Amino acid sequence: MKSRSQDQSLSDSRELDRSYDPLTGNPPSKPSKKTLKQRFLKLLPCCRSGSSSSPNKGSVAEDGEVSTVCCRPERLDRLVQKTSFNRKELQVLYRGFKNECPSGVVNEETFKSIYSQFFPQGDSSMYAHFLFDAFDTHNNGSVSFEDFVLSLSIILRGSITDKLNWAFNLYDLNKDGCITREEMTDIMHSIYDMMGKYTHPCMKDSAARDHVDVFFQKMDKNHDGVVTMEEFLETCQKDENIMQSMHMFDHVI
Repeated sequence: MKSRSQDQSLSDSRELDRSYDPLTGNPPSKPSKKTLKQRFLKLLPCCRSGSSSSPNKGSVAEDGEVSTVCCRPERLDRLVQKTSFNRKELQVLYRGFKNECPSGVVNEETFKSIYSQFFPQGDSSMYAHFLFDAFDTHNNGSVSFEDFVLSLSIILRGSITDKLNWAFNLYDLNKDGCITREEMTDIMHSIYDMMGKYTHPCMKDSAARDHVDVFFQKMDKNHDGVVTMEEFLETCQKDENIMQSMHMFDHVI
């Protein structure tokens, strides 16, 4: 006989399984909300199925549950409390995640495989590795739906400080609290590799190194060769272009 908690867990899982269209928000006027959403979700794994629902329908009929879900997410109400998403938005995200990752978790190789589909002109494997590490908050070699949606909540709906902290953590490859030239160089090379060599206009061979030089000229206030969290936050918060980019995806989903 099932306990009440088991019934509640099953009910929540079924709620997550139902597919809904993304809710409308208040996006920047240019480009359109749909364009922003498509661009952003294409940079993230396991979301494209959930983002492909027809925008002209209020809901999509349930087409059956996946027979086996090895790793069920936390209760829906708990995720609502821990993120900036409401129930319907979490249902959209979970449906897309489960379509790509039926086991409920994604490992690094799967993550890289999904990510590479959006950058066929280049090699996205190294950048995907860095991004996977940022999502893998428990350092256990896998990203669950909870891991994914908690980070996504910060990226899309977090405060400016939260978003900058997340970005700093991405760049701080060995998680020692500072960004070195070597780490930033690795990040920039991974980005240029991902974008491909056949961009227009063509990038110079020194582009990654030049970008790192500019980064440290701006960020490394005491010229000690590393960028701390304090330096990173202070510089970013005073840079108008960075601040505008931080607001780009507010209320997109």
